[in-house]
Amino acid sequence: MNLMLALTVNTLLTALLTIIMFWLPQLNSYAEKANPYECGFDPLNPARIPFSMKFFLVAITFLLFDLEIALLLSLPWALQTANLPTMIKTSIMFITILALSLAYEWTQKGLDWTE
Repeated sequence: MNLMLALTVNTLLTALLTIIMFWLPQLNSYAEKANPYECGFDPLNPARIPFSMKFFLVAITFLLFDLEIALLLSLPWALQTANLPTMIKTSIMFITILALSLAYEWTQKGLDWTE
């Protein structure tokens, strides 16, 4: 009973806050508020500067590989497990997948800056 009450209250509160979040900014919207602010002067450059999609892809690739390396950092503590052969097979498989994905990125020229 308490679980259902808590879920109902949380759901209603989340829905209410979401509605307020989308409704409240629309009350005071005017042209000056929508413009980018540069110390009271008219903006010299557009506020939305396009960025290179290549940089975005390299950044996402870095994050994925960084996450996989962070998962590998726990291997020294995992060596103390009772089921050592399974842990070694799993870690070798994980490292193999990491190496194959790096080789794939390299062959597809996903790590090159020049196009």
